[in-house]
Amino acid sequence: MRNEKKRVAIIGSQRIPFVKSFREYARTSNQEMLTAVVQALVKKYTLENKRLGDVSLGAVMTSSIDWNLTREVVLGSGLDPHTPGFNVQRACGTSLETANLIALKIAAGQIDSGIAGGCDTNSDLPIMVQRKFAWKLIDINNAKTFGERLSKIFKIRPGDLTPAYPGIVEPRTHLSMGQHTEKMVKEWNVTRQEQDQLAYESHLKGAKAYKEGFYNELITPFKGVSRDTILREDTSVEKLSKLKTAFDKSDAGTLTAGNSTIYTDGAAAVLLASEEFARQNSLPVQAFFADAEAAAVDFVHGAGLLMAPTLAVARMLKRNNLQLQDFDYYEIHEAFAGQVLCTLKAWESEDYCKRVIGIDKALGPIDRTKMNVKGGSVALGHPFGATGARVLGNMAKLLEQKRSGRGLISVCTGGGMGVVAIIER
Repeated sequence: MRNEKKRVAIIGSQRIPFVKSFREYARTSNQEMLTAVVQALVKKYTLENKRLGDVSLGAVMTSSIDWNLTREVVLGSGLDPHTPGFNVQRACGTSLETANLIALKIAAGQIDSGIAGGCDTNSDLPIMVQRKFAWKLIDINNAKTFGERLSKIFKIRPGDLTPAYPGIVEPRTHLSMGQHTEKMVKEWNVTRQEQDQLAYESHLKGAKAYKEGFYNELITPFKGVSRDTILREDTSVEKLSKLKTAFDKSDAGTLTAGNSTIYTDGAAAVLLASEEFARQNSLPVQAFFADAEAAAVDFVHGAGLLMAPTLAVARMLKRNNLQLQDFDYYEIHEAFAGQVLCTLKAWESEDYCKRVIGIDKALGPIDRTKMNVKGGSVALGHPFGATGARVLGNMAKLLEQKRSGRGLISVCTGGGMGVVAIIER
């Protein structure tokens, strides 16, 4: 394969406001949300009727009717219909992975431009029938005579008609992500107070970013909504401390609806290109997508479900001859405030870094004033497939405003995986 090793420019991003599920975007599909976001990118960067090299989008909660979701979005976006597209799914790391794949294609010289992104909705869930009922329906459809079909219909039982709702649980442990995180915070001795404090700071920084106008150019209005609806300007540590625990109802439980992300609907996308494409089309360059890494942990046999980014970051740092402290900004996805704190403590632990990561010493602490400086997922929301593109768009704009620097992105995912990236300017 020819590999040009070209620099990958981040031109810009767009997203729709993130909203609490079952509210403003009720009965709105993934395709509708993603189309709105890609249309916004097309309009902002004057890409109407232009053929891009490729488009990669994804969602976690998808229906079988969305088998060609990305291509359908492209056809409704205003791009030249000769622009191809493909679906990707890596749980909560989906849209950061789509960006990585588009970036690799650009760096290799296969394409000169592309869009990466993702979305998710819990308000238009792909509700299924029970598998045993589906098998009976298949048998009915395959019956060759009316009598045979009728006999198979009579085999249907009332219990077969119970809908099969998607569950946010790990199939191999039968535990939810929140239950797994409760185990993590107990292992790392992360207190309720620490989690509430981080959640409060996330809201505080998000509210400040809105007042500063940081999100004005990053968000396109959708369905009558012009800003994230989960963000609470008036929250406080005191208010958060009064919330009941959500996953461990005993006195030992510490995770609440306030220090965890809630079900969120939304979509986000990022435009990537070669420097030559940017020059030819008079497009600005916010930053450059420098590198990315994915990792996994054996959570089935005891590892923390959301600890894979600790491994991915260490590998990526080694490959780039960098230290954990060599960054101006950190975007660490807040699936739960507790999960972020576990990650930070792991990086600071010499025992963990030697035993689990396999390096000689601890990666060390980060300057937390540089972390999630415009608010994190706890405050802004977390549509599973969209978060990666959101944090990538945030990071690119931060570096554009600073006019130089380096940023670290870290996203934990279901299935015990993590996706991380380095962004530079």
